[in-house]
Amino acid sequence: MENRIICGIDPGKKGGIAVLYPDGTDVFPYSAEALIDLCRSYAGTGQLFICLERVHSMPKQGVKSTFEFGKGYGYICGVLEAFGIPYQEIPPQKWKKEYSLGRDKKQSIETARKLFPGVSLKASERCTTDHDGMAEALLIALYGKRHY
Repeated sequence: MENRIICGIDPGKKGGIAVLYPDGTDVFPYSAEALIDLCRSYAGTGQLFICLERVHSMPKQGVKSTFEFGKGYGYICGVLEAFGIPYQEIPPQKWKKEYSLGRDKKQSIETARKLFPGVSLKASERCTTDHDGMAEALLIALYGKRHY
């Protein structure tokens, strides 16, 4: 589908949302409001496809933070289901392998900068550092565009 819009979501407090339109790219920090606005805009059109990083608990992660993270992930899936937006869950090992990335978030930022040189990875105009969640959302979206 030529007019297909691919979105990558890196969930979490420091996550990001990246949207690959046929004629451009948009990326911003994750928020529930941004997700709902995006889904509302494309509900029922069949144009939007979401690539969502599949998350799981991490060793040494606290019980409360694991619960909150899982709750947020479930929220994303619920919103996508409610709006009828098709999505694919992608394990981090799978999309990171595509770009030869490890756990270092700086590598994700560098790779996203190379692949999307004109796209700002700053969470706002006042920010001085790049947002790793936005960088990873871009890479997830590109992975989705290549494979789905």
